[in-house]
Amino acid sequence: MSQVSGTLGSAGRTAGATRFKDALLRPRLVAGVAILVLWEAVVRLFAPPYVARPTGVIAAIPHVLSDPVLLRAAATTLSAVAEGMVIAIVLGTIIGLAMGRSILAERALRPWINSFYAIPMIIVLPLFSLWFGYSGATRLATVVFAALFSIALNVADGARAVPADYLEVARSFRARKSSILIEIVLPAATPYFLAGLRLAAGRALIGAVVAEFFTAIPGLGYFILFNSRTFHHDIAFVAVLLLAGFGVGFDVLVAWATRRFLPWYRRDEPTE
Repeated sequence: MSQVSGTLGSAGRTAGATRFKDALLRPRLVAGVAILVLWEAVVRLFAPPYVARPTGVIAAIPHVLSDPVLLRAAATTLSAVAEGMVIAIVLGTIIGLAMGRSILAERALRPWINSFYAIPMIIVLPLFSLWFGYSGATRLATVVFAALFSIALNVADGARAVPADYLEVARSFRARKSSILIEIVLPAATPYFLAGLRLAAGRALIGAVVAEFFTAIPGLGYFILFNSRTFHHDIAFVAVLLLAGFGVGFDVLVAWATRRFLPWYRRDEPTE
C-alpha cells in the first residue's frame, strides 16, 4: 500500500511540475510573439529598408548558417574562447585556491583581483593591442582577462567555505596538505567553480567579440561589424543570434553537468 501511495505521490508531483512548466511557457511565448510583431510593425512603418526585422532575419537564416565565411568566423572565435577559457580555468583555480586557503594570499591578492574584475574589457583593449599587436594574441589576452577573475573569486569563496569538520577529520587522520586540497577542498569548491565558470564563459565570449570589433581580426565579431557597416543587418543579426545560442547552450550544458555529476548540489532544482 505504501509503495502504491508513493508511486501516486511521485506521479502527482511530476504532473504538477509539468503543469507548472506549461503555465510558465505560455506567457513567455505570448510575450515573445508580441515583441516580434511589434518589432516588425515599427521597422516597416518608421525604419529604413535595410534595418533588420524578424521576417528578414528568418529568411536569411538558412543562407547565413550555410555560408562558409560565417562557419570559419564562428570556428575562429570559438577556438579562441576555448583556448582562453582553459588558461583562465587553470590560473583562476590556482589563484582561487591560494586565496581561499591562505590568509596571506587573500590579503595580498583580493584587492587586485577585485580591481581587475571591475575594469571594463573595452578599457584594457588599447593596452593589449599595443602589447600584442592587432592579432589573435590580443583576442586571447582579452578572453583570459575577461574570464580569469570570475573563476578566481568563486573558487576562493568555495575553498574558504569548506566545512571545518571535514578539515578536522582529515587532519586527525594525518592527511597530507596536498591530499586535503585535492580530495576535500577541490570537491567542496566545485559548485562555486561551476558558478564562476558560467559567468566566465559569457564574459569570455563577449571579450572575444569586442576584441574582434576593435582589432578587425577574423571572427564572428568582425563578421557582425562588416555586415552592419555594409547595411546587411539581417545577416548581422543572424550572427548575433548565433552568439546568443552559443552562450545559452554553454549555460544549459553546465546546468546539465551539475545535475548529472553533482546530484547533491541544489537538490530542489527540477530534473528533466
